[in-house]
Amino acid sequence: MLKGALGAGVTAATVPSLSGVATAHFPVEIAIEIQPENAENFIDLSDHETVTVVVKQSEVINSDGDSETFDPTDRPVRYRFGSRLALEDGEGARPVDDGEIREAENDSADDHSSLVLTFPVDEMGLDGGEETAWLYWERDDSGHHGYAGFDSVRVYRGYARGSGLIEQLQQLLEGETGSSSD
Repeated sequence: MLKGALGAGVTAATVPSLSGVATAHFPVEIAIEIQPENAENFIDLSDHETVTVVVKQSEVINSDGDSETFDPTDRPVRYRFGSRLALEDGEGARPVDDGEIREAENDSADDHSSLVLTFPVDEMGLDGGEETAWLYWERDDSGHHGYAGFDSVRVYRGYARGSGLIEQLQQLLEGETGSSSD
């Protein structure tokens, strides 16, 4: 039993040092909303060119252990978005621009301005099997520390752009007949 515990401890200590950004510190602190106009957060990798992410004002614990407000409208635009694996490897999509500030819809104390960012789909590292997409905000240019947020998604790798229902059905039928003749 001691060997197992020792092996697990060595593995836990070694694995983070194998990749540079995986050792980075990105606690989950930021509230985000992926594709706010799409209740299911559906991303079709073959059809969508970009995805919109809203970064909301959030209460975070800073590096000193103190609580502070993360206001995305007052922070540098240093975001990466995509699969958790892509972000941990230092990759992921960068916003296409500095974003757009969306003013609060009402004057309630709970409603604050947010930052709306657009990310290119082909740089996100999504493959069609993910149920969660992640956003990392980098505290500085090193990219090793910051905050993270996530939201559920339905990622789908659909048919090529421009293919209509008839073409899709033909592809399905050809796939079935092609595989049954082998």
